[in-house]
Amino acid sequence: MTYTETKLKGCFILEPTVFEDERGYFFESFNEAKLTAILGYTPHFVQDNQSKSQFGVVRGLHLQAGEYAQAKLVRVVEGKVLDVVVDVRPGSPTFGQHISVELSAENRKQMYIPRGFLHGFSVLSENAVFFYKCDNNYHKEAEDGVNPLDPELAVDWQIPAEQIILSQKDQEAQSFGGLRKKLI
Repeated sequence: MTYTETKLKGCFILEPTVFEDERGYFFESFNEAKLTAILGYTPHFVQDNQSKSQFGVVRGLHLQAGEYAQAKLVRVVEGKVLDVVVDVRPGSPTFGQHISVELSAENRKQMYIPRGFLHGFSVLSENAVFFYKCDNNYHKEAEDGVNPLDPELAVDWQIPAEQIILSQKDQEAQSFGGLRKKLI
């Protein structure tokens, strides 16, 4: 496995070693010892989630707050997405900055997202199946987020504006400024 730490400290792009032949392919999608060596600590994943979405869907930007914050290990099983994370860790030198990474079934990249980040993705293929491990269980009362089209963040979701599909919840989500006031 190869890995690269992004400009957002603690957020890593992971690329598995893939063994391919005429029968197909094999790779380790998760290895606790290897991830521990990369991170310097052992994440304890307690919940796996999977979603399927069509082209143009933008899911996010979401987080679980407080004691229910979640670190995630995310990947795409089918299709292609643009995965986006925003640093919202109070006191972080990269607070408010975001990165985006294309994750696909073809490139098999994964991203490790520590606690304290907004997270979302846009679907760039006809359909995409998105899979992620979480180190804390979901709690509805800890849900928070920001409208993914917030002009202050100016995320390029790589989808034409007229083709973006948002849930009602994401359309009505607060601005980044609103979240910043809660956190700082």
